[in-house]
Amino acid sequence: MSADLVTISGRSCCRTLPISRSVGSYSGKVRGYTVRKRWTWVAWSMLAVFVVSIVFTIILSVTNDTLQQDPTGFVVLYLGFGAFLVVGALVVAHRPSNAIGWIFSAVGLLPSTGALAAEYANYALVTRPGSLPGGILAAWYASWPWYPALALALVFAPLLFPTGRLLSPRWRPAAWLAVAATTMYTVLAALQPDLDPVADRVIANPIGVAGVENPEESAVGAALLSLLILVGMGGFASLVIRFRRSRGEERQQLKWFTYAGALLPLAVLGDFLPGLVGSLVFAVPIVFLPVAAGIAVLRYRLYDIDRLINRTLVYGLLTALLAGVYAGIVLTLGQLFGGVTSDPPSWAVAGATLAVAALFQPARGRIQAVVDRRFNRRKFDAARTVEAFSVRLRDEVDLDALTAELLVVVDQTIQPTTASLWLRPSTPDSPHTTP
Repeated sequence: MSADLVTISGRSCCRTLPISRSVGSYSGKVRGYTVRKRWTWVAWSMLAVFVVSIVFTIILSVTNDTLQQDPTGFVVLYLGFGAFLVVGALVVAHRPSNAIGWIFSAVGLLPSTGALAAEYANYALVTRPGSLPGGILAAWYASWPWYPALALALVFAPLLFPTGRLLSPRWRPAAWLAVAATTMYTVLAALQPDLDPVADRVIANPIGVAGVENPEESAVGAALLSLLILVGMGGFASLVIRFRRSRGEERQQLKWFTYAGALLPLAVLGDFLPGLVGSLVFAVPIVFLPVAAGIAVLRYRLYDIDRLINRTLVYGLLTALLAGVYAGIVLTLGQLFGGVTSDPPSWAVAGATLAVAALFQPARGRIQAVVDRRFNRRKFDAARTVEAFSVRLRDEVDLDALTAELLVVVDQTIQPTTASLWLRPSTPDSPHTTP
């Protein structure tokens, strides 16, 4: 259409519309909707594959009598990989250009399909030999997906988080080294002459190459693993550099990831707890890592991380302090009045409980002040500024001086772009009006 404008006239209206802009805007919206729908479909497909693989893995593992041997390990495994896949699918659906979504999706899909292939091979070759086709092919596939999944999670994710791009072009050699090392390690695992044993039965690799050794036992595999570890350390170093250079939203994104990484050592506490409880305690920090990364990438409630870190530090230190006080009182009174080998008297336990209850509020306030002074200096300085201003406010009588000082306090505490103070003028009938 050569005309730029078209007039629509009728009984009650007459409008002129820019046709080219309207058509272009409409086509852009349709194209954007189509693209979003496509990536949403991809995300749902990946979730469907994961759910189907879990269902069939459970069925085959029950038939093979492998689930009964370690049910808690099975729960931990799929909780962790499921969290990676769900977060990855959400990122793919909303931000398909970010590589983190694809990395997390691969971290969830590769091990889950590998576990399904291992159970399938066990059923087809050991439980009921010859009942299902492709048992050897399934055993071959189950022998290598874990290696690229671990490399993606431990090497590539730190290199690309949170933007999905490298920190700078200088990091490209490290990324290519990681790609080459991961590929070579995976190829060695896929071409080894003997596959991983299936129920203590050694399976010959149909595409095995003579002379290729298991990468976990060969010198070449050890060298490639060392190279991946070095690149992974470089990836975490790039995270530190990103954090030092970051501002605004990117800094909050990195705070989420750092906070989740700092909680990972708590998974060790699961070893000291029995059964399923210990497994769940072990799984929670692992599950929280991809969840925190997803919150950071999708930018959902980014600034809540400061409050979360503050509360974690306060209540973590408070718990450690009160537990130490309680244990010290019980042990001391128990040794003084009950002996070393006997149980402490009940009144000692009751006294320790009362002491801990009495210390809770004062200790919490003191620890909160220390944490704010060390990790939230802006809030601490703002509180001190407001407190000092409230003291001076009692004796201030000059309205102009009070106005200027109030604006200074607002600027120091809230730090707005602009600040102004409006005072309502006194009415003539007001009793406080000066003649």
